[in-house]
Amino acid sequence: MNSLRRIDIKYLKGVGPKRADLIGRELGIKTYYDLLHHFPSHYVDRSKIYRIVDLRGEMPALQIKGKFLTFNVVGEGAKSRLIGLFTDGTATIEIVWFRRISQIKQAYKTGNEYILFGKPGEFNGTRQMVHPEIDPVGSTTATGGLRGVYPLTEKLRNAGIGSRTIFTWVMNLLSTIRPVAETLSTDVIEAMKLMPLREALIAVHNPQDAATLQKARFRLKFEELFYIQLNLRRHSLMRAARADGIKFSRVGDFFNMFYERQLPFDLTGAQKRVIKEIRHDMGSGRQMNRLLQGDVGSGKTLVALMTMLIAIDNGYQACLMAPTEILATQHYQTLRQLVAPIGINVRLLTGSTRAKERREIHEGLLSGDIQLIVGTHALIEDTVKFRNLGFVVIDEQHRFGVMQRSRLWTKNNILPHVLVMTATPIPRTLAMTLYGDLDVSVIDELPPGRKPVDTMICYDTRREMVNISIGRQLAMGRQIYIVYPLISENEKLDLKSLEDGYETICETFPSYEVTYVHGKMKPAEKDRRMTDFVSGKARILVATTVIEVGVNVPNATTMVIENAERFGLSQLHQLRGRVGRGGDKSYCVLMTKPQIAKTTRERLEIMTSTNDGFIVAEADLKMRGPGDIEGTLQSGIAFDLKIANLATDQQIVQLARDKAEEVLEDDPALNKPVHSVLLSNLQENFEKAVDLSRIS
Repeated sequence: MNSLRRIDIKYLKGVGPKRADLIGRELGIKTYYDLLHHFPSHYVDRSKIYRIVDLRGEMPALQIKGKFLTFNVVGEGAKSRLIGLFTDGTATIEIVWFRRISQIKQAYKTGNEYILFGKPGEFNGTRQMVHPEIDPVGSTTATGGLRGVYPLTEKLRNAGIGSRTIFTWVMNLLSTIRPVAETLSTDVIEAMKLMPLREALIAVHNPQDAATLQKARFRLKFEELFYIQLNLRRHSLMRAARADGIKFSRVGDFFNMFYERQLPFDLTGAQKRVIKEIRHDMGSGRQMNRLLQGDVGSGKTLVALMTMLIAIDNGYQACLMAPTEILATQHYQTLRQLVAPIGINVRLLTGSTRAKERREIHEGLLSGDIQLIVGTHALIEDTVKFRNLGFVVIDEQHRFGVMQRSRLWTKNNILPHVLVMTATPIPRTLAMTLYGDLDVSVIDELPPGRKPVDTMICYDTRREMVNISIGRQLAMGRQIYIVYPLISENEKLDLKSLEDGYETICETFPSYEVTYVHGKMKPAEKDRRMTDFVSGKARILVATTVIEVGVNVPNATTMVIENAERFGLSQLHQLRGRVGRGGDKSYCVLMTKPQIAKTTRERLEIMTSTNDGFIVAEADLKMRGPGDIEGTLQSGIAFDLKIANLATDQQIVQLARDKAEEVLEDDPALNKPVHSVLLSNLQENFEKAVDLSRIS
């Protein structure tokens, strides 16, 4: 199978250089292997023939059988179209083509019997079907049963490349490669009762029945997820086998003084459990690589601080890296307030740090006088050197590239312990797949006294009532967020724009200072405006999603999200997390149109039913799918799921993980002859992935 990765698709019968270039650009299909693994997105039942008289516009793609009565070209030039009048004896339907008109006129004749497959619709009260698949009755292509529908693009359709074309190419390819080399070891295939690879590929592209298709899809999904888990677990074992971590053997005065004198509130049970897990790692003699998940406001930063104090107690330095200056500054101010009274020297290093202060910080880090440093990407510059860096915290770690983060590891001869934090709740299935190489801790409790945010859906028709409520909050001295999905007007999407919204808000609330931020601003200008809001100088902040993460304004009590239907659930939850951070009752208002789809309404209603980010994330995964989270990911793993779906294949993920662990427990290095195929395919699949045994 690996040899197929190196055969250019242009050599396949029916493809050629021109089409190869097009499908390479549009679908990423460049080799024989790519084509075999371009799977149908769904299947349609081609066994049933519908009567034309029964067709309705809301029906899915289906088949009709009959004859063309006439063909007529309507319009001229680029606006011309071909209309064929088709009948089955019960009624007529217009078959419409907007391209390849001369070819179509030559290919199909009146009086001959055809089977058409396409989606019925209506135009000006007339039944229509646009660009259907057409087969002569009795031809080998006019078969019944299940037929795969392949992911395509408009450019491919315009070039005459449809699902039928892809299917034909795949069948041509499968007929030329005998046998198809197995990609799993015999012990795995037998233990999991998997269909042979060749049979699975044939069945998934050309299923004879639903039961065979299900077995084929299971085989291919399992293999895809198995190799991901095998790669993750193997690197995790390799890292664990190296005793190259710093051993923090004691909890000393700084930790104890902080706990007794400075702790701002009692730790929750979840915080205590997570600190215990981290302490165990730090004392093991092996480098810690741990992911800390916790919903907004769950107290992750406090956990990070207390574990950094353990490093300082053992004579090492600690650093916390944040993705933006404003978040780094907020962390610095919070940590300095907490630890300066017990004698910890903490400093802030960002791109805005002046040259003189920067030199002082560089000297203090090199001498060891600075025990705790907070900063942005400035921390990974080559000029920043530590005396003995022992503990690294990465906040909102998905905002950093894996190679950026790894540069911190080079700041010490022995790899420092690493704690990566995220306030984006990650469903268990995703965590297993994305972070299988990391140990995971979860803070699943909120500190006592933290009030849930009241979330409500409001239609544009009730905007006046929303403005009255905002006015009441402003009169009480509170601050307000108003978030828009766009920066400027986009009539095509019919969304509220931030620019128009800012002007309207200024006119509606003339007594209060209003500021705005968006992602296209220069960083210095954005930070200045954000500082105005954080300080309370500006009472209303109009923004895009740049404020999704990292803004801590306890006085802000209302979050209004315009065109809420355009945001994902996890994004809505992150935005909601910007309010409710103080002791006052807080609100999140989801503004939308009265006419929205049923599924959209269900999605927004999830937000009104819970404040639990993990429940929201699970719902988002099920409704929307994993999305971009399947690309080149936080852990630096390059994988692209072709058939498995992390939203729906949770059971297969667990089976793949269990089997990968079983194989590695028996043969950690995959040196046994039976596992040579696993090692070969593992190296082939992940040849571009970074070494996860050294990078978290």
